[in-house]
Formats: sequence, structure tokens, C-alpha cells
Amino acid sequence: MIEDEVAFAAMESRDPRFDGWFYVAVTTTGIYCRPSCPAVMPKPQHVRLFPTAAAAQVNGFRACRRCRPDAAPGSPEWNTRTDLVGRAMRLIADGIVDREGVAGLAARLGYSQRQVHRQLLAEVGAGPQALARTQRAQTARMLLEAGSLPVSDVAFAAGFASIRQFNETIRQVYAATPSRLRGAGSGAHVPGATTLRLAYRPPMDVPATLDHLGARAVPGIEDYSGGAYSRSLSLPYGVGVVMLRPATGYVACELRLEDLRDLTAAVQRCRRLLDLDADQQAIDAFLGADPWLGPLVAARPGVRVPGCADPGELAIRAVLSRRTRAAAVRAHLADLVRRYGRPLATPFGGITHLFPDMSVLAEATPACRTQRELARALADGTLGLDAGCDPHQVRKHLLDIPGMSRWAISAIRMRALGDPDVLLPGVSVRRAVHRLTARPDRWRPWRSYATQQLMLRS
Repeated sequence: MIEDEVAFAAMESRDPRFDGWFYVAVTTTGIYCRPSCPAVMPKPQHVRLFPTAAAAQVNGFRACRRCRPDAAPGSPEWNTRTDLVGRAMRLIADGIVDREGVAGLAARLGYSQRQVHRQLLAEVGAGPQALARTQRAQTARMLLEAGSLPVSDVAFAAGFASIRQFNETIRQVYAATPSRLRGAGSGAHVPGATTLRLAYRPPMDVPATLDHLGARAVPGIEDYSGGAYSRSLSLPYGVGVVMLRPATGYVACELRLEDLRDLTAAVQRCRRLLDLDADQQAIDAFLGADPWLGPLVAARPGVRVPGCADPGELAIRAVLSRRTRAAAVRAHLADLVRRYGRPLATPFGGITHLFPDMSVLAEATPACRTQRELARALADGTLGLDAGCDPHQVRKHLLDIPGMSRWAISAIRMRALGDPDVLLPGVSVRRAVHRLTARPDRWRPWRSYATQQLMLRS
């Protein structure tokens, strides 16, 4: 939790960098806000600070209609923390409580339900059920304001068990009815798609991030044209296709889902894919102060580290990419997709398949033994790369796989696990470091972002 002095300074300056890091509740109004809310500054004795929106709601506060605190990007803290609480927050954001309950969350983390509840309550001020309830309400509001889905479909897509529960939660959290929230928005309707706005903390070079993904797009599962990046998604309840485009102040997202219950998981995977929750201003300020990296950051501010939508797919890519030309890797992956991928019932442009399931690749006979052993470990659960995995255990398991290179392990850590402090041991990065006569240890804990800057330079 941020110290009170820093929090009040952020509130007085209306600093948007702190949106999502903490929430400001005002006891005289019963409302909680972003730190950057333009409303009149409350007196300190009337302010309570909470680490999450769920904690504010548990304590009886409702969301501000003016600054919409639930629309802020998520806290960057949950992207980087590898302890129980950080892993739990990522799994809850992915919708695990809605799909498997608190028991499923605890089982994924390897702790008892009581221990998970106690740790979350102590760290973020709310238990897993309250955190999941807040996320359902936020998803519902996003859909109501940005789209034209029927109210019953909104409730279903947001993860509510019933229309009654949906209506009660919306009234409690926002002091408004679903129809009133819909009246506040004017989102465009795309037939057959759910349209959303994905928020991020500026600066962000959205075109550069999409260009990075598009340059490595695998035919059949990805497409990049006209500045828009599209790909297929394998989701808990079905199949999806997403299209992501730059927009002013946000990323435009169009989702086509077989099952609306997959909306929360799909949105979170898109956010991780584009690294939308990073505190980029702080990262750029840190790396920009370095005498070697400073000019690169000044020339290209807002460079994010692309993540992945499918960790297993990313791991296979990493294995194949070591000392192999990018065109050859894409061709090999495209062949795997054609031979073993599941065809989409309704293709979308050049998106025709899902990436092959790991259980299928484990039984295939690829030229690379490491690929087969990796797929087998992912298929049988020996190795897990989901949002709640323990990165230390992941690294240990990867080292046990025959032929797994240091470069592949680093790539998996950086892009599949979201580790912000990985310096890829690749040729292009080493050459750039040599040319700059730089000292990479000075770039901790943001060496992944330094790597991305160097890769753009090379």
C-alpha cells in the first residue's frame, strides 16, 4: 500500500499515474474514486484509502460516477508479484473463482481456502469472493456502456449466476440500475462482436506493440493488416477471435466468442498480451535516466513488452526460435497449425484455426525432441504456465526438459510469465549492449523493457 503522504500528494495533483494503485473513499459521501478524480479535494479526516476497489465496496462505498474508478487500468503490482497474493490476484482476474469457485482457486495455488482468504484479506482488504464480485460488476458496467448486448446476456457474460444477483450487485456497487448505466454510454455496435475499450496508463506506443506481434504472426492463427492485429483464442468454455486496433487513449477490442462466459478470461489475456497494466511512465523514467538507454527511450517512449495469449503456444515458439530465422519459425508453426490445429467453425478472415493442443503435440513426431518433451510436460500438468503458476517452480521444470536453452527459458519468463527483469541472451541484444558499452545490471528491475528497446534498435 502506498504511504499516506504520497497518496495525498497524488490526489492533490490529480496524478493519473496512481489510478488503479489505490482507491480513495470519502466517508461523508459514501463514494470511492480514483486518485485523479476531478471532484473537490476532500478533507484528510474524511478520507479512507483502500488497495482495491473490492475493499472499498466491502466497507460500504460505491463507485464514483464522475471518474469511474473501475475503468482504470489494473494495479501493476499484480503483474510482477510472485507470492501467494500476486498469483491469486491474477487468477481471480482471469475468472477462476467464477469457473471453479474458491476451492478451485486454492487448489491452483496449493494452499487451503482459509489461508488464501486470510492472506488476501490482510493484503488487499477483501477475500476472493468479494474480489470476484467486484470484477463481475466491472465487466458488466464495461459491457453496458460500450455495447448493445441484451441485459440478460450482459449478466451471463459478466459471470453472474442470476439476473436477480446481477441487478442487486449493480445497484449496490454503482447506485444505479443496469438500464441507467447503459444510457451513459454510446459504444458502436459491430454485428456478431462484443466491442470494448481497453484502458492503459500512458505513454504507450500501441502501433509498435501491434507491429511487433504482427511481424511474428503465424498464418492460420494470427493476422495483421491495416494496423489491426487479430488472433484466435482457446478459452475455458469455447473458442474466440479478437481484433485489436489503436485508438485515442485506449485499445479498441472486438471479441467474437462462442460462449459469452469467456469474456472475462478473453479480456485479461488481451491485457497481458499487450502489457496494458504496466506503469510505463515510471519504467521510462527509470530507464531514461541511464546514459546509454536514455536516448532510445526518449526516441521511443511507451515501448511495452508484449506478452502472450496462450502460454503453451509461446513456449513452443520459444523452443523453435532459438538460432532459427524468424521466417522459418513462422513457416514451421504454420505447418503445425495446418496439421494439428483445430479448425474454427466460423473462420474470421485469415484466422482459420486454433493453435494445436499440447496433448496432440505431445503425441506428434516433430523434428525437435525438446518441443515434444515440453508439450508432454504441459499436457500432463507437470509444467504449468497459467496466471497463478509459481515462476520459481516453472524455471526448475524447464531446466529439467532435455535441450531447453537458456534463451528459450528467458523468453518464456519474459513473455509467458510477464517477468519484467529478463535480459534475453540473444545475439541482437548482446551486440547492442556491446555497441553501447552498457552495464545491464543498472537496468534492474526493468531489463525486459530494456531488452525490448534494444531489439527495436537492432
